[in-house]
Order: sequence, then structure tokens, then C-alpha cells
Amino acid sequence: MNEILKEELILAAGCTEPLAIAYASSIIRDHLEGKLKKLNIICSPNIVKNVNSVKIPNTNGKRGIKAAAVAGYVAGNSKLKLEAIKNVEKEKIDEIIKELDKDYVNVILDKEKPKLYIKVQGLSENDKVTVEIMHTHTNITKIKKNDEIIFQNKNDNTSLNTVLADRSILNVKDIYDFALKGNIDEVRDLIEKQIECNYNIAKEGMENDWGSNVGETLLGDDLYLNLIAYASAGSDARMSGCNMPVMTNSGSGNQGMTLSVPIIHYAKEKNINHEELVRALVFANLINVYLKTGIGRLSAYCGAVCAGKSAWAGIAFINKDSLEVISDLITNGIATDSGIICDGAKESCASKIATSLFSGYLGYKMAKKKRVFPNECGIVKENTDETIKAVWEVASTGMKKTDEIILDVMLEKK
Repeated sequence: MNEILKEELILAAGCTEPLAIAYASSIIRDHLEGKLKKLNIICSPNIVKNVNSVKIPNTNGKRGIKAAAVAGYVAGNSKLKLEAIKNVEKEKIDEIIKELDKDYVNVILDKEKPKLYIKVQGLSENDKVTVEIMHTHTNITKIKKNDEIIFQNKNDNTSLNTVLADRSILNVKDIYDFALKGNIDEVRDLIEKQIECNYNIAKEGMENDWGSNVGETLLGDDLYLNLIAYASAGSDARMSGCNMPVMTNSGSGNQGMTLSVPIIHYAKEKNINHEELVRALVFANLINVYLKTGIGRLSAYCGAVCAGKSAWAGIAFINKDSLEVISDLITNGIATDSGIICDGAKESCASKIATSLFSGYLGYKMAKKKRVFPNECGIVKENTDETIKAVWEVASTGMKKTDEIILDVMLEKK
């Protein structure tokens, strides 16, 4: 399970989909000789959807694929991967803005590619460099310069399952046992970084004017409401172009913040032992990976739904609630708000995070009172693991057409 966490906990400074484009564009600049004439960005529909409306760090609030590609090419550092445009000097920001007025970025939608697919082609007078990313945001499958392949991933990249460690070992009980008594030393540094980075951007979102200020709107005197407020505030900042890094989960910074910030805030307010906090975050991160495994990294199903339940599972873990309570709160939560759509990354993600966390809190309160939705109730099955698999089917198969229609509606605005 440590290997799974090492694959999933990755730092990103900004929304992960545009950052993947910026990362690919920065690699283009590393290899392209001569003055850039054209940037072709070929993307799957889910990439287009997720990048379309979100603000890109260090672009003075510009949104979308073109801004991400140009920022990566002009100022990106490929060595930093999903933090490629975190550190950009003012002169470079000015250059990015000037370049965005030019007409050399061509965006191409390819509906036949995997859900997470990006190909960036850079052309100069005599050179052509191509970078391809598939299945995960940093999985470079090929770099080609003119007719020469200068890098090719040795793995079989026909599906996400061939890229990542085996997720079939995941279930609620085994995750619980591992978090409770397993050796987590290999991932301790990642968890510590998650505590630092995710809480810092939550405070930034709370203290300053970002997005629609969902987090600050919710802030009050109630501890549980404030857990929700701080997680939402992190998204307020991140979706509005804040360049502070976030520890992601399942390819998503919003999911990483949603599952972690409430646990971190709760531990601070309750003076929880630090080791208990770390193990609770191990638990919540793995629960979220499990919930998302059969849905996929990108879909019409809002990932905050899973992360909101994972957060409360982590808090229940801290509170030493039984495995039964934890399982029941997950069942109650996903039975309530599964079906919240993902219409890309943007400011309203903060309110979807709040909604998912509210649902998780209700599910937790019900579980504490030994109330759980029964097998006969809608998509609920005989146990939590089977209910999770039912949600996978609804999200991955049932919502395919929904995904197409969401993108069509979004692109009508253009």
C-alpha cells in the first residue's frame, strides 16, 4: 500500500490538468531549436473539460488550454513536473501575457484517445518536437524530435492499470488494518508534506480574496462547519490561480485537499497526537484511492464526492470509531450525493467540496447512531465494498453520455 501512496501523493502547483499541459510544453522548449512557430495541443475530451474554465497560475488570471501551454513553454521548468510554472518571475509573466495575444496555439479535441491524454507538438522553422502524456498526469509515454524518438516509456501503456500498482488489493478492512499498524515510514515524508502544503493553501484561501470565497462564507463558531470551510477555502485559492503547491490524490489537488484539510484542522483543534494524525491521513488517502479506482481519474463524476467521505473516515479513525462505523459512514455518504457532476475545474469546485463534506458529516452522524441505508435502498448493496463497486458502475459506465453532454454545453459558450 505504500507503493500506491507514493504513486498518488504528488505535489502540484495549480490544477493538475493544465499543469500537465504546461509540463509537456516545458519539455518541448527543452528540445525545440529555433523560434517557435506553432503549438498544437491534442487532448482528450476530459482534459479539455477540466482545463477549459480554470485559472492558470502566473498568467494574471487567464484561463484554459492556451494559457497553460504558453505559460509552460515560456516559463516552465520541466524538472518540476506539476510544479512547472510555480516560480515565474514578473518579466516572464509579462512575456506570457504578450505571447497569449499571438495566434500560434492550436487546440485539437480527439475523442478516440484515453480519458487522460495530452499530446503537445512544437514546431519551429526546421524542427518538430512531440511530447505525449497518457493515463496519469506525469506519465510521459513518448518524446519525439523530428523522426527520432528520444524517449519512450518502456511500460505497456494500453491502460491505466498497466501504469499503476495493483489496486485490487484495496478494501476498507485491509486499508484500516494497514493504517492502524502497518509500517508507514516509506510515506511519512509525503504525509508531512501534505499536512504542510494543503493546510497552508487552505489558510491562504481563508485569509485572502480568492474565487467566490466559499470557505470564508462558511466560517463560524462550529468546529465541524469550520473543517468544511477550510477545505473549501483551499479550493477557492487553487481554482483561482494560486501557485501554492498542493499534495494531490488520484491525480487531483482538490481531492487531496478535501480529504486532508478537515483531518488536519480537526487534529489541530483537538490537540491530537501527531502520529495519530499521520496514520489517519494514510487511511483517508488510501480510502480515497479505493473509492476512485473503478471510476477513473477523469469522468463526469465529481471526485470531491469520494474525498468528502474519505475525510470523515479519517476523522472517525482519529476518534477510534469502529470499522463498522467507518464503513457505514462511507455507505451513507456515497448513497446520498453520488451523481454530482464534474463540469471541469473552476471556482464552483469549492462549493461542491462543501456539499460533499456536508454529506459525509451526515453519514458519520448517522453511523454513530447505528443508522445505515439498507441493501434495499437504491444503489446500496449488502456491504460497503459492494456499494463502492456499484458506484463505480454508475460513474464509469452510466455517466459516459453525461460526460459528453457536459463538454458540449461548456463549449457552446465559446
